[in-house]
Amino acid sequence: MNDEDFMRLAIAKAKEGIAAGQTPFGACIVKGDDVIVCAHNCVWQETDITAHAEVQAIRDACRKMNSIDLSGCRIYSTCEPCPMCFSAIHWARIGMIVFGADIHDAKQAGFHELEISNDAMKTSGQSPVMIAKGVLGGECAALFGLWKEKSGKGY
Repeated sequence: MNDEDFMRLAIAKAKEGIAAGQTPFGACIVKGDDVIVCAHNCVWQETDITAHAEVQAIRDACRKMNSIDLSGCRIYSTCEPCPMCFSAIHWARIGMIVFGADIHDAKQAGFHELEISNDAMKTSGQSPVMIAKGVLGGECAALFGLWKEKSGKGY
């Protein structure tokens, strides 16, 4: 499998979340060629503002791997991780973030984003995490329209 294949798993998980009444974000954590977990945003379901897809995936992966050290893993996120998620990725020692849509796409869809890019956080925090942007970006950005259409909502 390649980056696009793994991102498609994150997209599928985001669509599952949309169908369950959640917001349009998905994440997949991979080690080597093995999928560890995939998760979608569960903020409304859990009544927990921290239950972003990336945080849910990190929680699940840590439990599954029985470790808080996810070194050697990559995370595929349908949208550029927010500062909270970037920090969690850094603290979990995930080596690489691969994302599709960017923070501006989320903000345009009406989400209450802090406009701090992953690149800026990496630089100012001197994080070793590698960043790959725009993988299936169009398909990931389309999730926002799908969510608005299915939910009748927008932030």
